[in-house]
Amino acid sequence: MTEPGGAQRPMDKVADIASDIGEYIRQQRSSAKISLRQLSKLAGVSNPYLSQIERGVRKPSAEILQQIAKGLRISAEALYVQAGILDLPTGGPVGDAIRADAELTERQKQVLLDVYESFRRENAAANTAPKTTQETTEESA
Repeated sequence: MTEPGGAQRPMDKVADIASDIGEYIRQQRSSAKISLRQLSKLAGVSNPYLSQIERGVRKPSAEILQQIAKGLRISAEALYVQAGILDLPTGGPVGDAIRADAELTERQKQVLLDVYESFRRENAAANTAPKTTQETTEESA
C-alpha cells in the first residue's frame, strides 16, 4: 500500500525487506543444494520458522541471520546487507575478499581497504575530470 504522494508506509517497507531477505536466503540455499530441513538443522532454527523467513512472513533478527549464514557458509555481513541491517560495503569482490581473509589482522584489512578505496576514488576522479588538450591529442594518435 502507498500513502498519498506515492510514499510507501513503514510497515510495507518492512514487509518488502522480509520478502527480499527470504528470497535471498532461498536462492543461497538452492545454489548450495541444501534442503530447507538441512539448513534448519545447520542453522539451529525450526523448519517452520525458516520456511516463514523464506516466504517473507517473518523478518529474522541479526542473531538468526548469523546462524543462517553459518549454515549456508556465507558471510553474515552479506545477509545483514540484504536485510537492511548494514549498508552495502564498497569495494565489491575485492573488498569482500580482503574482509574474508582470515590470515590478515583487522588493522591490515583496514589499511588494504583504505588503499584500495583511495585508488578507486583517484581513478573515478580522473575519469570525470575534463581532458587536457595533450590527453586528447595522445588518445587520437
